Amino acid sequence: MASTNNKKQRSLQHGLTSRQVSMISIAGIIGAGLFIGSSNAIATAGPAILISYAMTGLLVLLVMRMLGEMAIANPNSGSFSTYASQAIGPWAGFTIGWLYWWFWVLIIPVEAIAGADILHAYFPGVPSWLFAFLIMLVLSGTNLISVKNFGAFEYWFALIKVVAIVAFIVVCTLAVSGFWPLAEVSGVSRLWDAGGFMPNGFGTVLGGVLITIFSFFGAEIVTIAADETANPKDKIRRATNLVVYRIAIFYLASIFLVVSLVAWNDPGLKAVGSFQRVLEVLNVPGAKLLVDLVVLVAVTSCMNSGLYTASRMLYSLGARGQALPMTRRISGSGVPTVAVILSTLAGFAGCLVNYVFPGKVFGFLLSTTGAIALLVYLVIAVSQLRMRARAEREGRPLELKMWLFPWLTWLVIATIVLVLGYMLVSDAYRYETLMTAGVTTFILVVALARRPGKASLQTA
Repeated sequence: MASTNNKKQRSLQHGLTSRQVSMISIAGIIGAGLFIGSSNAIATAGPAILISYAMTGLLVLLVMRMLGEMAIANPNSGSFSTYASQAIGPWAGFTIGWLYWWFWVLIIPVEAIAGADILHAYFPGVPSWLFAFLIMLVLSGTNLISVKNFGAFEYWFALIKVVAIVAFIVVCTLAVSGFWPLAEVSGVSRLWDAGGFMPNGFGTVLGGVLITIFSFFGAEIVTIAADETANPKDKIRRATNLVVYRIAIFYLASIFLVVSLVAWNDPGLKAVGSFQRVLEVLNVPGAKLLVDLVVLVAVTSCMNSGLYTASRMLYSLGARGQALPMTRRISGSGVPTVAVILSTLAGFAGCLVNYVFPGKVFGFLLSTTGAIALLVYLVIAVSQLRMRARAEREGRPLELKMWLFPWLTWLVIATIVLVLGYMLVSDAYRYETLMTAGVTTFILVVALARRPGKASLQTA
């Protein structure tokens, strides 16, 4: 009986509802990068940034299809890290799992600091560092209580972001159509009247891909969260099939309206962010407050999902014998408590370093994440290539299949390798690429030097 109870305690529970997983899959691709970071992308490539977003969206769509194929065949909280272990080798799962955890525990303090700065601007009497620590404390507490709390918070965060983007699209569509009463603007002439559609050449469009690709990172979270809901295969299939529509609506439609209404070289674009600048041009009352509230929700949502994702990846690594054994401990409410606490402490450490050594050590650490998203996508593609070939050799049917296998898979692999190569030779991205390569090499050496864990892959 005791052994049975222990086994139960070592399994994640189905604490997420269908609607929560649906919203989590939406939230994964809507971050602060869309509301603020898109202005830098627009300033780089001009209106042709639409091509960059379309190219990036297509790459993410193909990667999610590959990941969906593997995840439906084997829903798992370790997601692509587990599949890499099975398809390439334990060293690959170890390396990409720890890289992914490293990425999110550094993003957690970034988002907390961004949210704290917004609150500090409205409440200057409270120091920014205190807001950051309070935000982290609240969200880590909700994650520790139960996965239902994470799901509830993320559901409402995602809903607010979706409503905000839909409202933005409606308002901007009225303006483009000439029906917006608060400003005399209409048409889409901004797409070409400031130096043409591609004012800085096609090279900047490719550079725009490097900026925009990190805005989409997070779509893969649904394959991690689905393991904690009933019928995970159905949730993964639905989320994978809807990725193309979400990219088209949330990114392409909103960015198209931004570059249609505001000149790409408008100084205010980079100063206040793309969404706020558009609302200012349209004379929307309280534009700054509205955008600040949405961005605060976006960064809090990203931090909430980042903490969840980091803890589940750490739990999965522990369950496979690739992290400290205590990281696989599960509470009575189905939460990997030690994994959550350790991920939270890493986030707190990032905040502390940022405030004690502003602009120095933390900036150095953050630079190590520069190419991790591309490495994750590359590992997903290579894993799918090998697992699909293995399934076909063994005659195992697959419920969801990658299109035009293996040609599209090879195309994705070649594209990512070319982008990584470009980053390595580019002055703008070489430092971050080398920093990521350094961290990856260190983790890889540890993976190759350690003894294989005894935990079964199936327990993750």
